[in-house]
Amino acid sequence: MKVDDDGGMRLFVISIGLALSVFGADDTWTKVKQLKSGTEIRIFKVGEKTGVVAKFYEADDERAVVVVKNEQKAIAKADIERLDARPLKGGGLTKTTKSENIDPAAEVGKPRTPASPAVPALASSATGVSYGGKPDFELVYRRGAPKSAQ
Repeated sequence: MKVDDDGGMRLFVISIGLALSVFGADDTWTKVKQLKSGTEIRIFKVGEKTGVVAKFYEADDERAVVVVKNEQKAIAKADIERLDARPLKGGGLTKTTKSENIDPAAEVGKPRTPASPAVPALASSATGVSYGGKPDFELVYRRGAPKSAQ
């Protein structure tokens, strides 16, 4: 009787493990469905080594709809090996301004006497603009990947 109990318990544990792995696989596709329209993505199709860069439009349980070179395309979930997305945060333009007042009479080596004529202070200002670049793509979905790998 104890042998049957162990076998039943083993079957129960295996069933729970399979159910969790199926649920975990669906959870990774949920991340794809939650992407915002216009997000830059890179899709690797099954059997291809290079990805296609596109703009995400929408996704449902069966497919992802993307825009590639102003052409809308639907790609079946079964054909997608991996999908990466570029985060919306980061990059962009950064403006910096630096201002400084310079007193020429206070230079090192010049004696300052009360009889010296007043010298006006000089103002110096510099403004710069820098571009931070785009952030790297981040993995959103991998076919058959367990939930913990995401």
